[in-house]
Amino acid sequence: MFRLRSGIIVACDVDDLGLLARLVEATGDLEPVQGYKIGAGLALRYGIGRAAGAIRERSDLPIIYDHQKFGTDIPEVCVRLLEALRGSGVDAVIIFPQAGIEALRASVRGCRELGLVPMVGGEMTHRGYLSGEGGYIEDRGPERIYLDAAALGVEYFVLPGNRPAAMERYRDLIARASAKPGFLFPGVGAGQGGDIARAFSILRGYPSYAIVGRGIYSRPDAREAVLEIWDRARPWAQ
Repeated sequence: MFRLRSGIIVACDVDDLGLLARLVEATGDLEPVQGYKIGAGLALRYGIGRAAGAIRERSDLPIIYDHQKFGTDIPEVCVRLLEALRGSGVDAVIIFPQAGIEALRASVRGCRELGLVPMVGGEMTHRGYLSGEGGYIEDRGPERIYLDAAALGVEYFVLPGNRPAAMERYRDLIARASAKPGFLFPGVGAGQGGDIARAFSILRGYPSYAIVGRGIYSRPDAREAVLEIWDRARPWAQ
């Protein structure tokens, strides 16, 4: 799906299409940039087609849609939501199937029927998500999600980049269950405390991509921000 086996996915969590356009224009020709992620904010405000179109007019890199969080409704609704992406220009969808195994199955199947790449996440980056930290998701729940996704043939998995021990555990678990896994990881930009170099080192040997938002789009010079981030990460990425 991506041009290189490692790099940066720019999370475009900006407020309007003008800012989105300038962000892509500033970063789209940089070798480390392997794709763009757009979220529900832009989709709700402008429609997913217009948001994706603003990127596609300026770049042919993959566009990932993050519904924040997709996979949290009954299977039938998950499929109908995916159908709304038909013809939008989106290439992949991030799925956090907190509604259960049938929602995961329906979402993965729906993605494939529409020519979309499913990318499955299990653990998020913030505290209070898992039951051991006072949250509502069973501590072993993410492991089950990743294993079920691998059994369904999913190739891309979203890991919490600011939780190195969890990354190592999930990496080993997924690698035993999937023939050729690739990994994406948020949590290494501004504000979440992750170390991008360490995250890449944990995933060395696998296709791996850091999802970075505020650390790029909140900087006065997004282009310079990407190059600085990649300068720190490159020795540890493949």
